[in-house]
Amino acid sequence: MITAGDFRNGMTFEEDGNVMQIIEFQHVKPGKGAAFVRTKVKNVITGSVVEKTYNPSAKFPTAFVERRDMEYTYSDGELYHFMDQETYEDIPVNASDVGDNFKFVKENMICKILSYKGKVFGVEPPNFVELEVTTTEPGFAGNTATNATKPATLETGAEIRVPLFINEGEKIRIDTRTGEYMERVK
Repeated sequence: MITAGDFRNGMTFEEDGNVMQIIEFQHVKPGKGAAFVRTKVKNVITGSVVEKTYNPSAKFPTAFVERRDMEYTYSDGELYHFMDQETYEDIPVNASDVGDNFKFVKENMICKILSYKGKVFGVEPPNFVELEVTTTEPGFAGNTATNATKPATLETGAEIRVPLFINEGEKIRIDTRTGEYMERVK
């Protein structure tokens, strides 16, 4: 059991049959009245974020979210298939559970599969990936001082903005959390 007074960022707990993760919390001690804990919590299954206040002595069961490294093998339309590295078990995941940043993942990349009591509810791609630029306008040297960018399509089909000096066929590093170009890879 966990009390609201023990809340920390990233903790997960069960409330009314839902698994909640603490995004932000603040202990408030007003001049009059009892203390309370103001929080911003995310339902890890649905992804919805709400602000709630709790009595510091309120108790909740701890929810253990399992994070397993699995290899993305292929997609067949609505299902994305992942393979457990140890048991070679195939785990299908619905397209609605993979998230928008999955567009930067290509086959054979290792991702974290998030599950609660055996039900998969999310996929975390690696924070940084190296992908090849397949189509973009020709680059020209000397444009490194400005922050001008141009559109580029990557080998996974994702489109991002890259600096003007990037050419087709070059490998670049991308931050999958923000979808931004990081650097050229030699």
